[in-house]
Amino acid sequence: MYKVASLFAGVGGIELGFKQAGFNIVWANEFDKKAQETYNLNFNNYLDPNDIHEVQPQDLPEVDVLTAGFPCQAFSVAGYRKGFEDKRGNLFFEVLRLIKNRPPKVLFLENVKNLVGHDKGNTYKVILEALKYHGYLVKDKVLNASEYGNVPQNRERIYIVAFQNKDEFERFVFPDPRPLNKKLSNVIDFNSKVDNSYYYTPEKNKFYDELEKNITNKDTVYQWRRVYVRENKSGLCPTLTANMGTGGHNVPLVYTDHGIRKLTPRECFNLQGFPGDFQLPEDMAKSHLYKQAGNSVVVPVIKAIASNIKIALDQKQSKISSNQEVKQLELDI
Repeated sequence: MYKVASLFAGVGGIELGFKQAGFNIVWANEFDKKAQETYNLNFNNYLDPNDIHEVQPQDLPEVDVLTAGFPCQAFSVAGYRKGFEDKRGNLFFEVLRLIKNRPPKVLFLENVKNLVGHDKGNTYKVILEALKYHGYLVKDKVLNASEYGNVPQNRERIYIVAFQNKDEFERFVFPDPRPLNKKLSNVIDFNSKVDNSYYYTPEKNKFYDELEKNITNKDTVYQWRRVYVRENKSGLCPTLTANMGTGGHNVPLVYTDHGIRKLTPRECFNLQGFPGDFQLPEDMAKSHLYKQAGNSVVVPVIKAIASNIKIALDQKQSKISSNQEVKQLELDI
């Protein structure tokens, strides 16, 4: 079974996708203590709790695949667009530092779509050239969760898959689109009563009159955009963000049998494609859970890509086995 290590693991969304595809997760690194708590509830591999700057190459085990959903604030539309000038953008180079002396066969990177066009494409060009300099052949593609993950969320991300071996590189293809069968009602409970803290009311929200006037349909998602209500008529939830738990604008809202409310953390994890048995700490503040969901990945998309990575690796393994059989036959003769 191919071994996987992960940097910037968060709550383990990338690892979960690779695990579902048949990989063995052996090591991960995550600095955020709250994310560590959620991760450890769901995985039994070793989790390195140190800051990425303190992790040394010898700390990483030898693995076939290294994954890194490196922090994307420096590259996102919502950020300040500082790119490599932002210390969070420079975290990409920490990945390179760690693989320099122990390069994995495959490097899997995930980031926001805006990474590709940041600074007129110069930021992304640096990343690709750096990977090439370190001996990797790169394939990349922007995939939307609603088109490739069968989840009703509009979430576009850039996925980078880099191989050392040319044959594996040439065999790898990104997954084909898949039909969107899941509806919002499959992942959001529009009927049951949830805790009162999730509901918007005239007493708690001074703009409630605008919400009540405009939020009238079920099976769709709305957003309060500072001064007006926006309805997402596509049947999709807008991209989940890390600040959903802070209130304010752009928080996804739904109209339910029991009133207008925001999504629960579990519903946010549902929209990221996490299975129902993925555990959330019961005593953790909701703000941390919202942040963890918004910072995570769409698990089915990761699984689809990981499955194709495995096929590329397996075919080489089969070729080696066939060659070994031929050599053994020659020896027998």
